[in-house]
Amino acid sequence: MRIVLQRVRRAEVRVGGEKVGSIGVGLAALVGFGGNDAPGMERTSPWTTMLRKMLQVRIFPDANDRLNLSLDEYGGELLLVSQFTLYADCRKGRRPSFTPAAAPETARVLFDALARDAAAALGRPVATGRFGADMDVDLVNWGPVTILLDSQTLCP
Repeated sequence: MRIVLQRVRRAEVRVGGEKVGSIGVGLAALVGFGGNDAPGMERTSPWTTMLRKMLQVRIFPDANDRLNLSLDEYGGELLLVSQFTLYADCRKGRRPSFTPAAAPETARVLFDALARDAAAALGRPVATGRFGADMDVDLVNWGPVTILLDSQTLCP
């Protein structure tokens, strides 16, 4: 699993001109699943580590303007957007290969589980894009602050 976290002032996802998910201040998380990820991983240590890290990374300012607060401590919102291209293999030629990404049916199950688990951990709804759709993601990156989480490096 790979997650690109972006601290945002606002973010929204549109599909065919229709707004399907939006947040104010918080985190926009681009989420991809690899070929080694499979249904059932929701009950594993890498899953809980990635979920915890996503929700508890301290990248929001405290009263002294230091990056010292998590999403929940700051009171921010979360937008999850599926993005298989996080597993692009660009080692050969000019055209990326996406074979390292999980199959769409596997990734959909895992993405839905991540949205459910994140909402449960936060105790409030989580906004999402539309899995498999051609989405327009509009966001204002605050900082900018962008963090890459990879289960292969966080959970060897």
